[in-house]
Amino acid sequence: MKSLSIRIDEELLHKLYIVTDYEGRSANSQILILIRKCVEEYEARHGKIEL
Repeated sequence: MKSLSIRIDEELLHKLYIVTDYEGRSANSQILILIRKCVEEYEARHGKIEL
């Protein structure tokens, strides 16, 4: 696993914590779900990303 550090506005971070509490997930898990969804949508439109 790699680590990724992001800069995030304090208000947005607090809102993220509200969403993650509601979903019963950690902020890290929620962000991974959103990243996976983003990649899936991209690949659906543009084809599989080959690494």
